[in-house]
Amino acid sequence: MAVTSMSVNQFISNLYSSRPCGRRRWSKRPSRRVVRCCETTVEVAEKRKIVVKNGSDSLEICRVLNGMWQTSGGWGRIDRDDAVEAMLRYADAGLSTFDMADHYGPAEDLYGIFINRVRRERPPEYLENVRGLTKWVPPPVKMTSSFVRENINVSRKRMDVASLDMLQFHWWDYSNSGYLDALKHLTDLKEEGKIKTIALTNFDTERLQKILENGIPVVSNQVQHSIIDMRPQQKMAELCQLTGVKLITYGTVMGGLLSEKFLDTNLTIPFAGPPLNTPSLQKYKRMVDAWGGWNLFQILLQTLKRVASKHGVSIPTVAVRYILDQKAVAGSMVGVRLGLAEHIKDTNAIFSLVLDEEDVSSILEVSQKGKDLMKIIGDCGDEYRRL
Repeated sequence: MAVTSMSVNQFISNLYSSRPCGRRRWSKRPSRRVVRCCETTVEVAEKRKIVVKNGSDSLEICRVLNGMWQTSGGWGRIDRDDAVEAMLRYADAGLSTFDMADHYGPAEDLYGIFINRVRRERPPEYLENVRGLTKWVPPPVKMTSSFVRENINVSRKRMDVASLDMLQFHWWDYSNSGYLDALKHLTDLKEEGKIKTIALTNFDTERLQKILENGIPVVSNQVQHSIIDMRPQQKMAELCQLTGVKLITYGTVMGGLLSEKFLDTNLTIPFAGPPLNTPSLQKYKRMVDAWGGWNLFQILLQTLKRVASKHGVSIPTVAVRYILDQKAVAGSMVGVRLGLAEHIKDTNAIFSLVLDEEDVSSILEVSQKGKDLMKIIGDCGDEYRRL
């Protein structure tokens, strides 16, 4: 979608001079929405997919993405063959969008092996539904055309594709405006056919506006977003709605904290609860502490459990559905421990789950008791720049 500088400037001026919009009034009338238990295969399939686009650039993705951060170490040893077999099982189940990064250990290499298996062992129409989204996280050095091209070629080679479905760009230091140079070079590569769509990861609202004003055709911004971290809905989502940029979310199940495993546990007593033995659990436990602490988090888990039991699903299923229903959200990430654990059934249940007004109101009531993370951390991505 084309965006004029004037329209975005007017929006951003009003946005930053206004109070954050986090609270929403919900009707007290009884809900008439129900969970549709007998949906057809076509209806569920339609709910699986969404198109992210900007102008003539577009990409259809699954609304629940398989996050491959877990292949980078810290979650258990990944066996290559087992991991690829697991990727095939996810894709066979309709969960065919994979998200990775240049620094996620062997993630891009695994995708390359997987996509070759798909080419050999699955029909052509199957391949058309598979998507590989990757990220480029460069050091803040001078962004020359040759430097950008060389790095993108590395990902293309590792993933064994002529054109990357989506390149999501991250930048560490906003005081270094080299990110605009990098994005312009990425746009050139897109025009050459080496990248299909350009996206961002962990950019804030102000910088997203600036990037759009510079004519970069961004289709999405990947940000941290969960029931306790609603920062993207305070500023970012409004700009996204104006411009057509979509949000892809991660941390939506908080590394597994938003699950039955941590319900009715007390982590304040050493060795009393499940161990926080992965990088994601440790990261999101810090978010819980910043938001409101473990006692309030238990109240949230109890609320989510009641909603989950009502619909015959799990807590993570409810947690992801809640975020998918937020403004501007195209898709949400669920991390996959390939070859070690699977949650295909729970993930597929997300697509047929409909949360009614009572569900949403009960979740909102608890989540709003926590602290405003925008005031504590800052806008989207600031956790990587201020903490």
